[in-house]
Amino acid sequence: MSGSAILVACAALPESDGDEHAVPEALADLGFKSRWAAWDDTTVDFGAADIVILRATWDYAERRDEFLSWAESVPALSNSAEVVRWNTDKSYLAELGDAGVSVVPTTLIAPDEKAPRWPKGEFVLKPAVGAGSRGAGRFEAGDEAASHLAGLQADGNTVLLQPYQSSVDSEGELALVFFGGVYSHAFSKAAMLGRELDESGLYVTEKLAPVQPSAAFRALAEDTLDATAALLGILRAELLYARVDLVTGPDGRPSLLELELVEPSLGFRQTDASAAWRFASAVRQQLA
Repeated sequence: MSGSAILVACAALPESDGDEHAVPEALADLGFKSRWAAWDDTTVDFGAADIVILRATWDYAERRDEFLSWAESVPALSNSAEVVRWNTDKSYLAELGDAGVSVVPTTLIAPDEKAPRWPKGEFVLKPAVGAGSRGAGRFEAGDEAASHLAGLQADGNTVLLQPYQSSVDSEGELALVFFGGVYSHAFSKAAMLGRELDESGLYVTEKLAPVQPSAAFRALAEDTLDATAALLGILRAELLYARVDLVTGPDGRPSLLELELVEPSLGFRQTDASAAWRFASAVRQQLA
């Protein structure tokens, strides 16, 4: 099988952040001719490619409606426009929680809602639509939290309120990566709240390291993908990639922090070299 693939980024980072440096060669080994393009580059014929792969579209949050319209215009998009619409609004966490997935407790605050009664201890406020931890902050009850909430709401955001997971300070988050619905590898991410944005201004720099997740973390990640597929009415194999971000809860058990199906870094630099091959094989599977 041969074909053409477009890896999609954004104008500020036209070839991503370098994490996928091995992917074009792996695709070429399987007969795919690939190139990078920014999603809003009107000179590119995305419809002519056999597969269009979302990778680093990290400026979509401020232009989500435009981004969704573009996604719906691309017939061979992976992951699909339906998945993109669902996953770019973190309200999906409430749906997964209702479906029985162990999710970090999440309260949704609409743009016109008043500040709720703050929880005891530290908590996180972040926009429901956002990428790269932009707009996320860690607070205790008080004027600073109220001001941050008001600022996010003034921009029309629904806001997520979650108790801060103290395990992140010592363990970080665990990101489990799947290609074509099949587990590939995992890596840890150090706490990002309060860190500086990279020079592009699109994402918060992270300290990443390879990790071998426990059986409990693997099981929750698998359950998350099963529940997602059921909610969306698709097969897990239809997801070219998925990154399941988990943390250890106060009870010592894993909980879902976020599910990334649109533009996550996939940690190719934090795992074995054959991960790019596994990804390329999943691309081939999508076309088959």
